Amino acid sequence: MSSPALSFASPRVRVVGSFHELADTRFEHGINALCWPRVLEGDFAEIVSALPPGAGIVGLEAEELQALPLSAAGRQAVKLMLADRARLEALGLQPELNAVFGHLREPCPGLINTEVYSFHADSATVPADTWLCTYHGAASEGLNNEDAERKVDHPATRAALLAECGGADDEAFREWLNDHCYDLHYAPLPGARPFVFGVGHLWKIATEHAGCVVPPCVHRAPETLPGDATRLLLIA
Repeated sequence: MSSPALSFASPRVRVVGSFHELADTRFEHGINALCWPRVLEGDFAEIVSALPPGAGIVGLEAEELQALPLSAAGRQAVKLMLADRARLEALGLQPELNAVFGHLREPCPGLINTEVYSFHADSATVPADTWLCTYHGAASEGLNNEDAERKVDHPATRAALLAECGGADDEAFREWLNDHCYDLHYAPLPGARPFVFGVGHLWKIATEHAGCVVPPCVHRAPETLPGDATRLLLIA
């Protein structure tokens, strides 16, 4: 595993040189995404090929991964995934390793799409960050806050939401938006250029919570459809 020279055309992203720096660096001065860039050894595609068929998002446990019939390169990839999970567990987090065979889409009943492949911010009731790494398949995308508009702030959308809610534009309406997670989803502004999180890189991104000194990181999952390359994902 090595750390390549990497930069992002985003004033919101800071690149760090180690896991310890990633864990210890606080979000400040508008920076809301930290990336530890890596070139990972091992054959992650072999893991995908060895997994049983699945649908949607399937959790992966150590015993299952270690029991797969893999070459030395595949076993090295498993070792790296489990090592990353152990790092996050040592921080008191509850990370998950997932195989994303394709998002099972359900009809969106509201006026705003609240699926994970809509640009959104994560939220928490206590101070917390989101950690993620894509080992195989399409990677997540981020969007500068300056290049995004909350969908609920678009006049026509807000008017339609007010009509659906049946009330005034007051605290009760804002609580209704929050209850439905509508206030966490964003639309790119004209000319916006998302940045790609990349494969193998470990990220820590800011969530929306009381006391956070920076805006939350706006991001989205790739729209993985049946037939697309299966994603291997670590998330906490």
